[in-house]
Order: sequence, then structure tokens, then C-alpha cells
Amino acid sequence: RICVITLAEAHPLLQSGKTIKSINYQISANCSRLQNKVSGKSKRGAQFLTELAPLCRISSSDGEEYTVYSCIRGRLIEVNENILNNPSLLQEKPSTEGYIAVVLPKFEESKSITQGLLTQKEYEEVLLKR
Repeated sequence: RICVITLAEAHPLLQSGKTIKSINYQISANCSRLQNKVSGKSKRGAQFLTELAPLCRISSSDGEEYTVYSCIRGRLIEVNENILNNPSLLQEKPSTEGYIAVVLPKFEESKSITQGLLTQKEYEEVLLKR
């Protein structure tokens, strides 16, 4: 029921051989995803995210900046602080140690959210049409 947010295989950072300069979880002057403090079984204190909520900003060495969005409504359970010290994890191990965040959708919404996701085959077909 949890969702692990990672970079897609087709993301420009993973395709073009760019070098990641920095990752910033500071979304605005008043909002940092690093200040997310979750406690207890009901995940009290977790920041609530909408589909369009930014999770982090990634800067590459060529000056490009990419904003990674939640894409899922739910509570922010955890951000991966390891990628702050070792940004290359995003490129070397994007679907394991290089994950960006963990989001917990509302229980009653989790089924509709997962039904709306693409399978690997559907995702590959979308990429071919680009």
C-alpha cells in the first residue's frame, strides 16, 4: 500500500549521462520536506501531499533543474536523505537505494490510485509514442 517515488527510466537525468550537482528538499521558504517528522501508527505529523506537490529539486552540472512531483495524494512518510550526500545513487540505483521518497496514500484511495498506474508494458508503449 505504500508508494516509493523514484526517477523513471526515461527521465532526462538517467538518459543523457548528466551529472547530478545537488538535490534540494527545500520546496519554498516555509516548506522543507526534510522537516517532515512522522510518529506513531497513524503517521502523525506527516506532510500531506497532492498529486502536484513538489518533493525535491534536482540540479545537474549543465545548469538544468528538474522538479520531482509526488504524483500521488497521501502522507509523506520518508525522504531519502542518503541521496543528499551521494547524489549519484539516483543514477546508479534509481529503483532501490536511489529512491526519492515514500508516500502512504489514504487507505480508501489506495485501490483507485494503484488501478490508475501504468504497467511496465503500458509505460514502454507510452515512451515509444513520444
